[in-house]
Amino acid sequence: MTIRDLPPFASLGDFVGHLERAGDLARVAEPISLVHQMTAVHRHVLRQGGPALRFDAATDAGGAAATMPVIANLFGTPRRVAAGLGMTLERVGELGELLAALREPAPIAGMRDALSRWPMVRSALATRPKLVRRAPVQETVLEGKDADLGRLPVQTCWPGEPAPLITWPLVITRPPGTGADDTAATNMGVYRMQVLGRDRAILRWLAQRGGAAHHRAWAARGEEMPVAVAIGADPATMLAAALPLPEGLSELHFSGVLRGERPVLVPARTVPMMVPAEAEIVLEGWVSPTETAPEGPYGDHTGYYNAVEPFPVLRISAITMRRDPLYPTTFTGRPPDEPSVIGEVFNTLALPLIRRQIPEIVDLWLPPAACSYRMAVISIRKRYPGQAKRVMMALWGMLAQFSYTKTIIVVDDDIDPREWSDIAWALATRMDPSRDLTVLERTPIDTLDFASPEPGLGGKLGIDATTKIGPETRREWGRVLEMPGPLAEEAARLCDRLGLVGS
Repeated sequence: MTIRDLPPFASLGDFVGHLERAGDLARVAEPISLVHQMTAVHRHVLRQGGPALRFDAATDAGGAAATMPVIANLFGTPRRVAAGLGMTLERVGELGELLAALREPAPIAGMRDALSRWPMVRSALATRPKLVRRAPVQETVLEGKDADLGRLPVQTCWPGEPAPLITWPLVITRPPGTGADDTAATNMGVYRMQVLGRDRAILRWLAQRGGAAHHRAWAARGEEMPVAVAIGADPATMLAAALPLPEGLSELHFSGVLRGERPVLVPARTVPMMVPAEAEIVLEGWVSPTETAPEGPYGDHTGYYNAVEPFPVLRISAITMRRDPLYPTTFTGRPPDEPSVIGEVFNTLALPLIRRQIPEIVDLWLPPAACSYRMAVISIRKRYPGQAKRVMMALWGMLAQFSYTKTIIVVDDDIDPREWSDIAWALATRMDPSRDLTVLERTPIDTLDFASPEPGLGGKLGIDATTKIGPETRREWGRVLEMPGPLAEEAARLCDRLGLVGS
């Protein structure tokens, strides 16, 4: 099995060039303000399914021109997300199968079986990084007073936000007791960063994220934590940082599986960290064990502004970049936005792994309109009473990401879980509220969910909209109306011949 349909993209510039050649990038020469206007344009284009955007004349709040182009809507359609993974949208499920096999490989049955798995082995080997001493991302090095975040074209996305926000930072951390070259121990996550000043920014990471866990470990020792932030990397690295990977699996290493070749890393200049050599920009710095600052309010994927909360402060020690860097940006808001589009593709990517854990699942849909992960609709092959509830419990306990899913609807395999009319019919005809609702109280929940009674602690609802069998009901269950296949096909041909329906 070949993982990629497209050649590896070594950098963001390579990917942007690919999109332009495919007619899927629009250059905007007209001045566009980084304060609100760029988000408004991006949002409108994304909702129309439009191209990636390259703003060549971005301006700041005072009207000054940006020193570099700004790239937006990079992953604004599922097909561009798939292209970032190196393949067509139709093959994303195959990549999901490979990732599931890498995580839980079956025993090898002989030499022929071993040879048939060579592409998978090659993909696993691709996770080992290649270390270099010189890199494009360090063509320009800014230290001291020159390390100024004001040089970057950072957006202010929504009215009411207090300061510019870095929205696509790949924040790289490692635990204490590891060396800079111990890249298998690193974590890379997308944590938004509020600009506080020339050399200070807030890192907003939630308590359960890898970066936050590393910071707690450094703080327990009373030590500052070294941090590197890549802004603009090859698409595989960007998407790897956004994936909910299993604990202990380095996103930097995993990017090699997606790229189809080993990731290339270089030592940072002022902190003991390794960074992507082909990145556009890297921020280097230190996070105090104690210093925090109030972050927000900012627009979030829920469609609301977050509450103001204290988070750690990063003090910048250096900014390195390419000679002619690109600056990627995005916004978050009520879906559709880029995170919800990426989440839609990741839904397909994760399905094979979910099926390995819960094999009766036929399909699973996380509706983007429900903030991507707060609701799940699952179709199953039902064989025994109580199976729907077992599947709910299994999904809630499978991955940390699903602990945020507060509503699960389970349907039979004759229902399309991605079609609201099918779901509504199943709820109306196969679910009784007095019997088929499961409510859990005081469970872990997304701290961004202000509907919960306590921050990080709330309820969950499971809805069994499956056909009831055995002791689940004492009534005779209805029979589904179906037109025999041959008759339906004959009628379709007849209607087509008589011109009874439009083409």
